[in-house]
Amino acid sequence: MRIVFVCLGNICRSPAAEGVMRKLAPHLTLDSAGTGGWHVGDAPYGPMQEAAHTRGYDLSGLRARQFTRRDFENFDLIVAMDRQNKADIERLRPKGNATPVQCLADNDVPDPYYTRDFDGALAMIERAAKRLLADISRRQDL
Repeated sequence: MRIVFVCLGNICRSPAAEGVMRKLAPHLTLDSAGTGGWHVGDAPYGPMQEAAHTRGYDLSGLRARQFTRRDFENFDLIVAMDRQNKADIERLRPKGNATPVQCLADNDVPDPYYTRDFDGALAMIERAAKRLLADISRRQDL
């Protein structure tokens, strides 16, 4: 299964989700992207990398990229970090494409770039990633 995680700038939440899921499910093909292009080519935000490292996740090799229409073809599942990102992704959906787009958690994952709560965002991402993995496993068992 190929999954892309998407947030606004691809320097905090979505690379963190990619890093968490890489550790939980190394057998999956994973990526992350941002709906905006301001940080293309940048490493994840330093404070997010530090918080992730403390929890055992290495984000240092990841680089920001912008989500594109082609991602609908390249991935089996698109996971947004919040409802606004989900709406922005849906606006790019090619006509006739049925790739599922869903939010990672029941509630929006707050952007720690603004809230400064990197540990809180990571804790929420970890819980939601475990639920997502359980859902994927259950679907594949059907």
